Amino acid sequence: MTLTLANLLRSRCSWLWGAGLASTLLLIQPALAQPARYELDPEHTTVAFLVDHIGYAKVLGMFRSVRGSYRFDEAAAALSDVRIEVETASVFSNLRRRDDHLKGPDFLNSSEFPRMVFTASSAQRTGERTFDIRGELELLGRKQPLTLQATWNKSAESPIGPVGRRPYVMGVSARGSFQRSAFGMNYAVANGWVGDEVPLIIEFEAIRQ
Repeated sequence: MTLTLANLLRSRCSWLWGAGLASTLLLIQPALAQPARYELDPEHTTVAFLVDHIGYAKVLGMFRSVRGSYRFDEAAAALSDVRIEVETASVFSNLRRRDDHLKGPDFLNSSEFPRMVFTASSAQRTGERTFDIRGELELLGRKQPLTLQATWNKSAESPIGPVGRRPYVMGVSARGSFQRSAFGMNYAVANGWVGDEVPLIIEFEAIRQ
C-alpha cells in the first residue's frame, strides 16, 4: 500500500485530534468530580429534640439559631466535611421558665458553653438516598461519637425567586440520639424525672455555593 501525503496528513490530524480530546477530558474530569459546598439555609433548618418527662410524655424542644455547611458530590453521592453549629442559648421549648432552666448549669450551661457542634469528615452510603453520618458531637466541653441516619430527599433548582438567579437546593432529613449523661448532664437522671436519652430531629435545606 502506498502512503500518500494526503493519507499521512489525515492520519496525523486524527492522532492529534484524539490526543487533544483525551487531554481535554483529563482536564475536565477532575473539575466534574469536585464536590460542591453547601450552606444550611437558616430559614429552612430545624434542629429539635425530645426528652422524656417522668414517663408521662416527651417534651419537644428546638434551637432557633443553627448554621452549618458540608460538601457533596451529587454524581457520586459522596458527603464530606459536615459541620453543624447550634447556639445553645437559642433553645426553645414553649415555656419560658423551662427554657431558662435548660440554658442554666443543670443542662446546657449556655453562658459557659455557647455552642453545640456536630462534625463528620465523611459518610457511609447505606442506600440509594440514605447515609450513616458517623461523627462527633461536642457539648459542655466534651466530645462523644454520634451517628446520624440521613435521607437525601431532593436536589433541584428552587422554584422560588427570579429566573436565572434561583438557588440550587438540597433537602435532607436526619435522625440520631445521644445520652446526655455522657456529657456530664446528669440532672434528674438518677430519679428518672428527665430522660437520659435525647432523640434528635434534624430537617434542613442547604444552598449550593
